[in-house]
Amino acid sequence: MSGGFIAIFIILIVVLGISMSTVAYFTLQRHRTDAVAMTGYRRLAEEAVARQEALQAELRQMTDRLCAVEFLLRSVDEG
Repeated sequence: MSGGFIAIFIILIVVLGISMSTVAYFTLQRHRTDAVAMTGYRRLAEEAVARQEALQAELRQMTDRLCAVEFLLRSVDEG
C-alpha cells in the first residue's frame, strides 16, 4: 500500500507542476498583452501632448495678432 501512496504522490506532484507551469504561462501572456496596450496608450499620450503644444503655440500667435489689431484700431481711433 505504501507504493501506491508514493505513486499517487508523484503523480500529484507532476500534475501540480504542469498546472503551475500553465498558469504561469498564461499570466506571462497577459502581462505581455498589458505591456503592448500600455505602449499604445503611451504613444497616444505623447501625440496628445505634441498636439496640445502645437495648439498652444497657435493660440499664442493668434493672441499676438489680436493685440496688434487692437493696437492698430486704437491708434486709428485716437488719430
